[in-house]
Formats: sequence, structure tokens, C-alpha cells
Amino acid sequence: MLEDKDRIFTNLYGLQDPGLEAAKKRGAWNGTGEFMALGDDWIVDQIKASGLRGRGGAGFPTGLKWSFMPREVGDRPHYLVVNADESEPGTCKDRDLMRHDPHLLVEGCLIASFAMRANACYIYLRGEYIDERVALQKAIDEAYAAGLVGKNACGSGYDFDVYVHQGAGAYICGEETALLESLEGKKGQPRLKPPFPANAGLYGCPTTVNNVESIAVTPTILRRGAGWFSSFGRAGNAGTKVFCISGHVNTPCNVEEEMSIPLKTLIEKHAGGVIGGWDNLKAIIPGGSSVPCLPRDICDDVLMDFDALKEHKSGLGTAAVIVMDQSTDMVRAITRLAYFYKHESCGQCTPCREGTGWMWRVLNRMCEGKAEMAEIDMLLDVSQEIEGHTICALGDAAAWPVQGLIRHFRHEIEDKITSYRAGKSVHAVAAE
Repeated sequence: MLEDKDRIFTNLYGLQDPGLEAAKKRGAWNGTGEFMALGDDWIVDQIKASGLRGRGGAGFPTGLKWSFMPREVGDRPHYLVVNADESEPGTCKDRDLMRHDPHLLVEGCLIASFAMRANACYIYLRGEYIDERVALQKAIDEAYAAGLVGKNACGSGYDFDVYVHQGAGAYICGEETALLESLEGKKGQPRLKPPFPANAGLYGCPTTVNNVESIAVTPTILRRGAGWFSSFGRAGNAGTKVFCISGHVNTPCNVEEEMSIPLKTLIEKHAGGVIGGWDNLKAIIPGGSSVPCLPRDICDDVLMDFDALKEHKSGLGTAAVIVMDQSTDMVRAITRLAYFYKHESCGQCTPCREGTGWMWRVLNRMCEGKAEMAEIDMLLDVSQEIEGHTICALGDAAAWPVQGLIRHFRHEIEDKITSYRAGKSVHAVAAE
């Protein structure tokens, strides 16, 4: 269990002023210029040593990602782009970080950009996040006025500018290359890779795209040491993490905890437990709507980290924990998610464009039992044909919830089909 003294986001609930002076009292902007004086290589090495993995879903080692940027700045400038397009159902952590602790993000943007030799950073904000944009812009204005960013940022001799760009509310723009396309003023559709953004990203220049939380934790890692951060969680799953707990719990919340905390402990300690008690639990989606659900028997003991959840064919994702009790119709729940991914597909790849709609239509019939038993395996086969066969991961995100449903709750689909057939038989007899 994480102690209060070890929390990075000490104003997660907005109980204190998010402004510059209050942020400084909480530790923000403390020693930033001194870190920059130690050099970009030192910063990257510290982030590597901390074991920080991307907090946006993929879990790629952050320091390693930063090291992919070219060593020298040539004719093409370097850019940092912060992915604040938080559109994954169940995920609502970044909005609280930007509303209540924006200076940690702005400071992190400076440090990360300096480490990658980028003189400009763009924060791509979800279109619906109006209050967050206001809070973030206010923090940026305060930082400019105090000389913390802009010309000679923090007295380091390094010039740095940061901009907020608001998107138009498309889930697909959470994918890093679709985000870059949108930022350039084009239709938000993923790019083929290679080339990767580190070689040809924003405006064809070397670019790194990171999640809000990944960037916002970096100043505290440098202040408290890589060893401090890596002391939390299991090997390969280091640090603290903001978990979003929603659904059938008594007190839904965002909470910062250490990685590898048992899922049951997380829910009972911070979310007041499952409504009706743990025995009333049916399933949990542990990492946002795009990862497969887990039934109660796995939830009893599973740890909340990348590797433990992968062992159970699910994932940590954004750490958005969606709790479903015994009242949940699992087939209808996954059908609703299938509709979301159908709606949000950009239509560029045939498996995703055609497959997401097909899966939703089949699931919709299965909700009523109007399907054949053989269609369950057919649905699974189609999901596997979509998975891994698209430019971006939206195809995977659409396929995995369906695979989790069939893996753990196939019997619910079968029961609906059997009940519908039995009902038809009764009506047929009555008609005779």
C-alpha cells in the first residue's frame, strides 16, 4: 500500500489550489534548472533506471522511447507531443491531473523536451475537456510569466515553448500517428509505420508522443531518485500508478497506488468494495474498455501490473478498472463496447471497418438469443482475423473484449440461444 508521503499527485482531488505558488509548495519546479544542468543524457538515464513504462496503455519503457530520438538536431527540429486525448471508456485520470496538478505536467514537458533536444511541445487535448484546457492554459501562462518556460527556461539557457491544441472529439486520435495527422490539420487517421515518429513525426520531424501521466511523473522521479520510484511494484512493473475505479462499487474514484497492488485490495481499500460485497462480483475489466474482462475467480488474486494481467490474457492498459456485479448482462455489456469501437473506427483498414460492424451485429442478435451455436466460434474466428491485421491497435481494442466474453462467459451466450429456441418451441406448440 502506498503511503501519503510517496504520492506524486498530492492534489489529485483538487483540495488545494492548482496555481503556481501552491504547486511550488507541493514540490513542483524545485530544482528543475539544476536537473537540466546535469545534461540530457543524465535525465534519460534516470528515467531508464526508474523503470517507468508508458502510462497511456502500451506500457513501453519511457526512457528507452526517449533515447530513440536522434542525437543531433539537424535541419529538422525535434518535438514532444503529449497525448491528452483521453477517450478510452472507463478512463478519467488525465483530466484530474490537468485540472488539479497542471504544473507537474508543464514542468514534465520542459524536462522531457530538454532530454530529447526539443524546443517545442504540443499538448493534444481531448475536445470535450473544456475546464482542463482552461486550467492547463492558466498554468502555462503562469510558467511563462515566472520565466520557467519560454526564453532561457528556468535560467538554463534553453528556449522552450509549450502549446495546447484541442482536438475535435475522435477516439482514433488517441493513437499517436492519428494524433499527429490531426495536429497537422488533416483527417485523424493512423499512419503506416515505419517510419516511426522518432524519425518522421510531426511535420516530418523527429517526434516523441507520450501520455500525460508518463510526462507528469518525471520531475518527481528526478527529485526523489530513480531508486525511489523503482522500489514500488514488481520487477519490470515499477512505480506508482493512477487507477480509475468505476462501475458497481460503493465509492468510484481515481487513486494513486503502487504498481502490483492486488486488484481485490485496490477495490476494497479505495472504492468501498463491490456493491453487495465481493461475493456479488461477476467480472472486472482491469485496464479500460479495450482489454478482455476477467471473471471473479481470477480477480480474487490477480495483481495490477502489466505482466500479471498479461499472464491472464488481459492487460493493465490505462488502469481503468470497470467493476461489474452479478446484475450485469455480460453479453449486452460487451455488445455496447462493440458498438463504441464500430462507431469510432476511422474506416481506413478493411478488417476494422467491416469487422467491427459485423461483430456488433452478431452480438446484437446474440443478446436476444437469435443466433446459432456455431456462430460463437465464428465470432471468435473473425475477432482473431481483425486482431493484428490493422494499421493501428483499434482493431485489437475491438477484438479483445469479444474474445474475453467468449473465453470466460461463453455459457451466457449459449444460455440466451437455448432460451430463445425453447421460447420459439413453446410458441410453436401453442400455435398448433
